[in-house]
Amino acid sequence: MTARPRVIERIAELRVTLDGERANGRRVGFVPTMGFLHAGHASLMRRARHENDVVLVSIFVNPLQFGPKEDFAAYPRDLERDLAICAREGVDVVFHPTVDEMYPEPMKVTVSAGEIGTILEGRTRPGHFDGVATVVSKLFNIAGPSRAYFGEKDAQQLVVIKRLARSLDFPVEVIGCPTVREPDGLAMSSRNIYLEPTERRAATVLKTALDRGARLLTDGERSGAKVGEAMRETIAGEPLATLDYAVCVDPVSLDEPAEADGPVLLAVAARVGKARLIDNMTVSPASSRDARTGTSASEASITKG
Repeated sequence: MTARPRVIERIAELRVTLDGERANGRRVGFVPTMGFLHAGHASLMRRARHENDVVLVSIFVNPLQFGPKEDFAAYPRDLERDLAICAREGVDVVFHPTVDEMYPEPMKVTVSAGEIGTILEGRTRPGHFDGVATVVSKLFNIAGPSRAYFGEKDAQQLVVIKRLARSLDFPVEVIGCPTVREPDGLAMSSRNIYLEPTERRAATVLKTALDRGARLLTDGERSGAKVGEAMRETIAGEPLATLDYAVCVDPVSLDEPAEADGPVLLAVAARVGKARLIDNMTVSPASSRDARTGTSASEASITKG
């Protein structure tokens, strides 16, 4: 029988606990989540378990990253189910604070994600990444020196958090982990629960669009604009999906390159029923002509996010 993780609700208690572990020479692995855990979260826990002595999972639905018309109140929550998953994956400590514990008074000082937080997801969800940057800053300060694990499905979030840790000198190593998918290719997400059966089938169009974009790059297309246009066309062809964006961008700056002559991030977002879904894939296009050998390249290197 797997041991139930220790549940801590107070910031001060968590700090004392983790400082004690580190004083004994133990390394902390940290998986920040908003709960309603799935196999994608479990994969982060397994990586943290493999690479660290103590595994911490936070479960906190952060109100600062929800807009006024978004689903904070309706966001799915099931603590007992989450704790069972944590126990199965060998998690040692679950930090489950209340909103009042994290924000005992209105936030007068927040953290800005900067310009990168205003594009793509940030354009549709103004202020979202400032909310992410603020809560992650608090969590990193609370957890202290550690390795922190985030899913690559939230590619823009991962870019923001890596910049945050580097810019503010947090003693935290931020590690991105591959997206976990359903057998039909749909990226796992807590919001998939909102999908009705017909919508669930329609949602696979996001992965179909990414695959189309990757094939174009494999076949030698180097225009980021044309790749984006093809992905948008694919999603627009699904009646139950409402396109937000589908782009080919630099994986670090998130700028849209005129020519895809190096690794690119294909990123898509669409609303299907009540659920707003995102997905991405990193592709390293092979050169159409290898300058050193004079041989033609046959395929792109694809990392499926």
